[in-house]
Amino acid sequence: MSADRYFEPEVETMPPERIRECQEKRVLELVPYAYENSPFYRELWDAHGVHPRHIRSLEDFRARVPFIDKAMIRDYRARSKDPYGGMLCVPPERLTSVSSSSGTTGDPEFFAEIWGDSPPLVTAQIRDLWELGLRPGDRVLSTVGNFRNLMDYGFQALGAVVVNVDCWLGRMPEVIEALRRYRPAYMQLMYPQVVELEHLAATHDLREALSSLKGASCAGQPLSRRMRDTARDEWGLEIHEYTSAADTGTAWECRERDGFHLWEDTVFAECLDPEALSEVPVGEVGELVATDLDNLAAPLIRYRSEDLVRLSRERCGCGRTHARMWVAGRRGDETVVRGRPVVLREIWQAVEEQPESRGGIFQIVRAAREVDELRVRVGYDPEVTADTADLAGRLNKAVLQRTGVEPVLELRTEEELLRTVRSVAKFPRVVKD
Repeated sequence: MSADRYFEPEVETMPPERIRECQEKRVLELVPYAYENSPFYRELWDAHGVHPRHIRSLEDFRARVPFIDKAMIRDYRARSKDPYGGMLCVPPERLTSVSSSSGTTGDPEFFAEIWGDSPPLVTAQIRDLWELGLRPGDRVLSTVGNFRNLMDYGFQALGAVVVNVDCWLGRMPEVIEALRRYRPAYMQLMYPQVVELEHLAATHDLREALSSLKGASCAGQPLSRRMRDTARDEWGLEIHEYTSAADTGTAWECRERDGFHLWEDTVFAECLDPEALSEVPVGEVGELVATDLDNLAAPLIRYRSEDLVRLSRERCGCGRTHARMWVAGRRGDETVVRGRPVVLREIWQAVEEQPESRGGIFQIVRAAREVDELRVRVGYDPEVTADTADLAGRLNKAVLQRTGVEPVLELRTEEELLRTVRSVAKFPRVVKD
């Protein structure tokens, strides 16, 4: 394996036993630090009879430190009127920024950050960008975002030249022109923008426009195999996905495309049964529970993410030794229709089978997890067909065949449906209305 593939070879290929030693050392520093400085943790741990002196190993940490979730932080924020939810461990004047989550599944969460000491997204993300082929001096087309801070700090720390372009929804023609003008080596995409590129393929030579790129990243929603293949085979673009590491940072695919890498020197990851909260056997699906190891400002400790994942700590084909995860979905996304469970994957496959809705833009509309009817809102491309009655008939049959439930369908154009989304980062698959 070429050493040039790694930005920090000693860290990225660290032996598993050394990773565990580093994690234990950091956890034993983190627990007293959080207890002394965070009123949220001090109140919670006191209520559970937990004191830092009780935590002398990773085993003690897992056995005694209680879990937290978004609802607990929001409740503390509402009670205390503390905008940081009692999580802040440093004086506010030490902060360099406060950014937010995308707010796809509810009110946005806010993250206090100290760029320079412990930037939660930059510290390890440079390793992932290096693996994608980005090098000092390369140009990067950076999207202007309004959540989890700009990625420009990471690009600049690597030595790349940042080109900022307005890439909001509906602006992809301008992005294509910027690609032709500045010839960047890398660009960041969100799922809705990949769908927009598909629409533009009929009127633009995407293979030519994207030819300078060594690769692109995409987040917000998993790409289907068809979308990946289209990008690679028709546009000549390799797209690498990344996802959230339970709000402690991000987890990226390497070029092997065999799971998302969790940098275990920055996060302690557990995979637990969502009900029993006990560790699941290796290879089985459980809820990702994460602990910040590199965030001095407002660390998340034993944070229940609601993400259902499989974890593996086997060495990846790229040579890296840190854990990898495969995302199965989110806890609570399953819909029960008159006692029959329906999962998103079944709807997704039925929608993507139709040429008019091959972009996979759909939502299950429900007021509760258990419902009497399966309401599905589907986005279609009007340039493929205007015969929505025929499309509705085929979709009805495909969904019924895969789920055993006849759906109540609502068809909208993909553009119309995408514009109803509150966040450009993620397209919510389950909505209340």
